[in-house]
Amino acid sequence: MTPIDIGSRHELFVDHTLIESLTDAYLHLHEPIRRERVFQVEDPLENACTACYNLIHLNDRILIYYRGYHPVSRDLPDGWHETQTGNLLTSKDGIHFERPSLGLIESEGSMDNNIFYRGYEAHNFCVFLDGNPNTPPEQRFKAVGGSGKNNLHGFVSADGIRWSRIQEGPLDITGAFDPINVPLWDSHAGCYRIFSRYLEEVDGERIRAIQSCTSDDFIHWTSPVPHKYDDGIPFEHFYTNATMPCPGAEHILLSFPMRFVPERTKNTDGMDYPGDGISDAVFMTSRDGVHWDRTFMEAWLRPGTDQRNWTHRNQTPAVGLIETAPDEWSMYAAAHYGWSTNALQRLTIRPHGFASVHAGYYGGELITKPFTFSGTTLHLNYATSAVGSIVVEIQDTEGNPIEGLTANDMPPIFGDHLDAPVTWRTNSNLSHLAGTPIRLRFTLKDADLFSLRFGNQ
Repeated sequence: MTPIDIGSRHELFVDHTLIESLTDAYLHLHEPIRRERVFQVEDPLENACTACYNLIHLNDRILIYYRGYHPVSRDLPDGWHETQTGNLLTSKDGIHFERPSLGLIESEGSMDNNIFYRGYEAHNFCVFLDGNPNTPPEQRFKAVGGSGKNNLHGFVSADGIRWSRIQEGPLDITGAFDPINVPLWDSHAGCYRIFSRYLEEVDGERIRAIQSCTSDDFIHWTSPVPHKYDDGIPFEHFYTNATMPCPGAEHILLSFPMRFVPERTKNTDGMDYPGDGISDAVFMTSRDGVHWDRTFMEAWLRPGTDQRNWTHRNQTPAVGLIETAPDEWSMYAAAHYGWSTNALQRLTIRPHGFASVHAGYYGGELITKPFTFSGTTLHLNYATSAVGSIVVEIQDTEGNPIEGLTANDMPPIFGDHLDAPVTWRTNSNLSHLAGTPIRLRFTLKDADLFSLRFGNQ
């Protein structure tokens, strides 16, 4: 087995990439915590069909882009799509948002509003801050927007507010682009990606599914490739995808599809925009953008006890993730879609804590695959109970403990830490092992191991 070179990057236990074996332990998905609602729609700029939220962090501000006004009538007149608007929210803390007065587009006889774009591309306008070091300043913001079949357009901007088309006409990409489609710069692979929706024929039924394509210049794109999953993974309706590189571990792509269940419907009495179906959100990851790991088939975000979330197109995660405290990451999700109380709700996640290797009270064990690293110190993101513990042993590739770094040489650690160095009694400087293939053996008791990294203390 060729050792995996992890360098000094964060390795998250969200899949089996680094796992050789688990004994009385398993990968456990951690659900986000629902927090306050940070945005409530208000007529006439927004309504029950406001949606397609996506966010970026720019200097000391957080910007949320979203579809503002959208006609709620199902008997839509000709030209209805031209009335849709792209709106903007701003915040300094990710909790308190305001509608800035942009003075760009007239609405209701006034320019004093937060609308930055009007037209059918505003239906699902999705923005990202381009991290490509070669991108010109006037194009440091990029976006895609459009709806319908084969009608996705590219946009560029210097300030994230005033936009121009990157070319005349849509991008040369095929797909069914009704919901929000996600563009990004993949710094690990060194290319642009767009994750978009297409329709997959499965047993005579059209299933909403995810595809992706790549580009070097954001103009010329490869043919879209459908997501690939392990054998036996069933097709489910993925209405959106909310894909993003993991902060601090950009070699891992995270995705939070809104999973749509069209055959189930709860009470829709009183909805402004009634419809069949219910939805939740799921979590999956990829190391190459094409092959996706679905270790976790259960929901990442459930509708919960709020009955207005048990209607169609709720629990849709916004695209983007920000740090709102040293020990807290925030994401956002749609609530009460289709109702006059349509809102955006904040969710919090432990940094790098989407999933963990978990062992219960009676203990369990994790042995990693062989890997190489750079650095001098092993750091862990972990949590235990008051009686729980973690012990780490370093082994050679044959499973032989390395002298001075055995389980007997390490006092058990306990507590709750995001990035704690590991120490052994006689030797905690691991520089002599850097570049040498090793394994780690973890003994866990009532504990969760979220991630690890090697660094210089």
